[in-house]
Amino acid sequence: MAASLIRLHFHDCFVNGCDASVMLVATPTMESERDAQANFQSARGFEIIDQAKTEVERVCPGVVSCADIIAVAARDASEYVGGPRYEVEVGRRDSTEAFRAIADSGDLPSFRASLNDLSDLFLRKGLNTRDLVALSGAHTLGQAQCLTFKERLYDNSSDIDAGFSSTRKRRCPVSGGDTTLAPLDQVTPNSFDNNYYRNLMQKKGLLASDQVLFGSGASSDSIVTEYSRNPSRFASDYAAAMIKMGDIQTLTGSAGQIRRICSAVN
Repeated sequence: MAASLIRLHFHDCFVNGCDASVMLVATPTMESERDAQANFQSARGFEIIDQAKTEVERVCPGVVSCADIIAVAARDASEYVGGPRYEVEVGRRDSTEAFRAIADSGDLPSFRASLNDLSDLFLRKGLNTRDLVALSGAHTLGQAQCLTFKERLYDNSSDIDAGFSSTRKRRCPVSGGDTTLAPLDQVTPNSFDNNYYRNLMQKKGLLASDQVLFGSGASSDSIVTEYSRNPSRFASDYAAAMIKMGDIQTLTGSAGQIRRICSAVN
């Protein structure tokens, strides 16, 4: 679940800030971000956050927000599989509404996104190109559905390694198999390391939005090269970027609330 918990934090923060709005279940008067195109049947880890919240409430009720639990869980999950340990700033509060319309309007990056699209989106969130490349390195973990990379395999593009493409086609035919999963990093898919960047340099990025980080001559090329050669620099930059991301539009003070359960407003 490491990849899913990291992704949950990312998808929470990029939609109206790190406020646990992604945890809210739909009601007759509120649409849920869980049903947004980028989250539906792909976002996971909700029950782990709910379980953690139950345990925390037993010890100190009404003190720790769901937003803080998501942030800490993302850090602990990556550390558990070899990622860096970093200090998570806490004190976030939870939103009292969800923002599905925002989630569906482009605040979550598409697997088809160009480098300019990604850079513009991250810039709107206060994150620079180095943050973009470092956070994308979380794709050293996890899997993607065939639907998200099928076009890349069959569009005769020059930015994909022929052998890599051929291997992926075996489980991802032209038609059908859209929900079949493939590892984002076929070398060490369950370990947090810098193989993701080595893959990009070999034109073995699974998603189009991964491969655009290398090969265009843009500034991201040199960062990918740096991380491929220096895993400790990647780890430190990833940690810094996660801390920075975790501060996007946070609710503090008297704003929002501390939810009693993460899936519903008090």
